[in-house]
Amino acid sequence: MKTAILLMAHGSRIAEANDAAREVAAMVQEMTGHAIVEVAFREMHAPDIQQGIDACVAKGATRILLIPYFLFMGAHVQHDLPEEIEAAKKRHPGLEMVMGAHLGVHRKLAEIVVERIGAGLTRAGWN
Repeated sequence: MKTAILLMAHGSRIAEANDAAREVAAMVQEMTGHAIVEVAFREMHAPDIQQGIDACVAKGATRILLIPYFLFMGAHVQHDLPEEIEAAKKRHPGLEMVMGAHLGVHRKLAEIVVERIGAGLTRAGWN
């Protein structure tokens, strides 16, 4: 069985903002060694979630771990993304799909915030 990872991000009207999700996906691919790591967007930018799932299938995936690249548990994570997965299951009945956890509250995220605070204090000359 060939496993794909699909990062599902919100999406932005500003194309450059979506590049960050692609950069994270490239890092994830490098760090995990998974051959198939794709990114898809819920709104405002292509590929959408269905296209992202189709891209994984086109690359030979027989199962997909879908990771919500969302900070908080909102309507997209609770309702919209599971609905996207259900719609894809109808189009790809033999495909295994599981949604992982969103980013949420995690010590590593707090560590990043602390790094940003340090950088901001330095930039402001306040330390």
